[in-house]
Amino acid sequence: MREVPANSSVTKNPLQRQFEQEVARSERFGFGENWRAFLSTLDDERIREAERSIQRSLGLVRLDGRRFLDIGSGSGLFSLAARRLGADVYSFDFDPDSVGCTNELRRRHFPESEQWVVEQASVLDCAYLATLGEFDVVYSWGVLHHTGAMWEALANVSKLVRNGGFLFISIYNDQGTMSRVWSRLKRAYNRLPRPLRPIYTLAIMGPRELRSLFISLVKGDPGKYIDSWRSYKHSRGMSRWHDMVDWIGGYPFEVARPEEVFDFYRARGFNLVKLSTAGSGLGCNEYVFRLENSQTRES
Repeated sequence: MREVPANSSVTKNPLQRQFEQEVARSERFGFGENWRAFLSTLDDERIREAERSIQRSLGLVRLDGRRFLDIGSGSGLFSLAARRLGADVYSFDFDPDSVGCTNELRRRHFPESEQWVVEQASVLDCAYLATLGEFDVVYSWGVLHHTGAMWEALANVSKLVRNGGFLFISIYNDQGTMSRVWSRLKRAYNRLPRPLRPIYTLAIMGPRELRSLFISLVKGDPGKYIDSWRSYKHSRGMSRWHDMVDWIGGYPFEVARPEEVFDFYRARGFNLVKLSTAGSGLGCNEYVFRLENSQTRES
């Protein structure tokens, strides 16, 4: 598939100007640029894996008649998956290129659909969020820790879930000192000239990959390492290389321990349905909450 063109809007809205200024000051990573490249790899198998990821996490086969909010839609893959599962989908992202990617998937697969709306917006904009209403599923995978105000964002999304609805989020695992090291590495990436960024990514992630390859060789099974790349699409339909770029570049960067997130949402009337942790390692902790008592949500 062809690569998605960069956002080419002649008249830039204030949110787009804000985004571009933050990127220019090395305060924010442009995720959308990475997602444009990812869409060139997107195929039916990846889309089906994204659908299965939603089905497994929510314990639902179909989403017909349900409202699905994708906060920080990125490539648009999970908005597409939710729409294919029958949901009425509302997608928004702060990054204009991510909005462009999501719109591109809508154009390819549901060009005439009134059940899929795509907009540029910020999860920190409470006035905007108040216009959306409540949703059966609020989905925000690997997004809220990149806002620069993670706990505010976590509070904001809780108000968008209707009673009995699901909140599906993933938040970077708090590794203590190592998380602070990663924050500095990510900031350094965003300060680099663009041509040097792929080299920097290889320099940082290369040793980890070589260690994995070495272990496979020692065990006499080098194919295991190769298969880990080939089969990565079975992890939510994603791409290993694009996830590496996402990880190295992802800034702002905040983290939380599982118990912090659990306590935060329990105080707001949510029960934990499913939890998948990164242990003490690199990556995200994934949470599926269900709102059981909307009266306890803070205003």
